Amino acid sequence: MQTLINTEIKPFKAEAFMNGKFQHITDEDLKGKWSVVFFYPADFTFVCPTELGDLADNYETFKKLGVEIYAVSTDTHFTHKAWHDTSDTIGKIQYPMIGDPTGTITRNFGVMIEEAGLAERGTFVIDPQGKIQIIEINAGGIGRDALELLRKVKAAQYVAAHPGEVCPAKWKEGEATLAPSLDLVGKI
Repeated sequence: MQTLINTEIKPFKAEAFMNGKFQHITDEDLKGKWSVVFFYPADFTFVCPTELGDLADNYETFKKLGVEIYAVSTDTHFTHKAWHDTSDTIGKIQYPMIGDPTGTITRNFGVMIEEAGLAERGTFVIDPQGKIQIIEINAGGIGRDALELLRKVKAAQYVAAHPGEVCPAKWKEGEATLAPSLDLVGKI
């Protein structure tokens, strides 16, 4: 399997539901800022609303970091609106919910379950240049945690802003980083 880390996102065009309106989204909308593309299998399901609700609860923190979240499933933008209008959990979402009924975006990111026509639980953090910096893919029954995603986004932003430094395991904002060098080899 070929990794997508440090590769540029592929072109796409799609329709999204956001804040009571439909809007056109392309790959260009993801560039110039940090983005999270958050794939989930389907609307009106079980684990998916818990994840999307968790992101909604933490959305303002992501926005303060200059990060936009894009939720993507192979449902249509019309289905996203219907789910948003009928679920209290989904009704609090303010970030774009992209419809990908053709599976183009889902295939671009390598998370299409072909036999089902659904997306894996894939999370992609994209830098302002449009390059993928973080990939996480979970099995269908395992939900993701927005706070852990925030920690990873902060680490990616830190490393991007501080060339020559890296973030060790469990790094949190404000903690010590490492500057890889010959002097560190065998001393950690």
